[in-house]
Amino acid sequence: MHSVIQQAKRIIIKVGSSLVTNDGKGLDSAAIAKWAEQIAQLRALGKEVVLVSSGAIAEGMQRLRFEKRPTGVHELQACAAVGQMGLAQIYESSFRSFGLGTAQVLLTHADLADRERYLNARSTLFTLLRFGVVPIINENDTVVTDEIKFGDNDTLGALVANLIEADVLIILTDQRGLYTADPRKDPAAQFVHEAKAGDLSLEAMAGGAGTGIGRGGMLTKILAAKRAATSGAHTVIAWGREDQVLTRLAGGEAIGTQLTAQTAQLTARKQWMADHLQTAGRVVLDAGAVQKLTADGKSLLPIGVTEVIGEFGRGDVITCVDSAGRAIARGMSNYASSDARRIIRHSSSEILAILGFVEESELIHRDNLVLL
Repeated sequence: MHSVIQQAKRIIIKVGSSLVTNDGKGLDSAAIAKWAEQIAQLRALGKEVVLVSSGAIAEGMQRLRFEKRPTGVHELQACAAVGQMGLAQIYESSFRSFGLGTAQVLLTHADLADRERYLNARSTLFTLLRFGVVPIINENDTVVTDEIKFGDNDTLGALVANLIEADVLIILTDQRGLYTADPRKDPAAQFVHEAKAGDLSLEAMAGGAGTGIGRGGMLTKILAAKRAATSGAHTVIAWGREDQVLTRLAGGEAIGTQLTAQTAQLTARKQWMADHLQTAGRVVLDAGAVQKLTADGKSLLPIGVTEVIGEFGRGDVITCVDSAGRAIARGMSNYASSDARRIIRHSSSEILAILGFVEESELIHRDNLVLL
């Protein structure tokens, strides 16, 4: 196996809470300095680097003297607000010592779900990279709610990889990589050096969260690799405390678990639709419509829809599900939910008589639809 990092031009590096805060003991300045030095070396090789860092809540817990992670949303938001100050300070000082500037970028899912804000975030990140700055990205936990949060920074790292069309997502964690079973429980567990991103057998191997400090676990990393692969990005999962892990990967050395992307890169608009973690509504398709979408590459016509769920407007991204509730596709609806309910189970030729107007003959055109 040869590391995909060597040929990568644009890299997303995600570091978890347990690494950044030394398992909750406080910000690990020595570890952060080592990553800053290695990232400076990657920059010297001509690579563009974006860092996605957890640790704000964990650092806030330390500063506010919480002995365990609070459950109340306002306490978590307060921890994030306090901890983000320390996180930004230590990254800025660490990178400055190696001649690099940093920029703090806080995102929520709403920023990426809205098309205009998505494009603004994309343009800002490209501009920062052009200026030679290292963007430090975290979820905006101070304002985020359950309805709009990414859930974990592994997912955020994958979404950022898709946002700026990165070549590789590196997930630095407190484990060596992926095993066939939990090595803490099964002595026969085998290490997985390389696999295909999106392989369903990987999800069966992954367990739950590894620590009480962060929200992620190996499963979230497997799913993040699957999501990143939709834009053609490979993923490497490696131990964050491995000596010179980033520079050795850039030198071609195989470290950790490498999950290679197999899918062709989506167009930017379709990638934006695929990256919606929440959508405004759902439409339930009959078997014929599922066949036409998945096998024949056709548009979604009203006649193939059996039910409209939720409230959405014209142009909103909605999810298409089969009769069992499995997500099949996402796309931009040509009709608001109130009008969609009136025309489902009818042929396109009947839309004018039912509504008094025709926006499009399709409920979702194939150019505005992406399979999941």
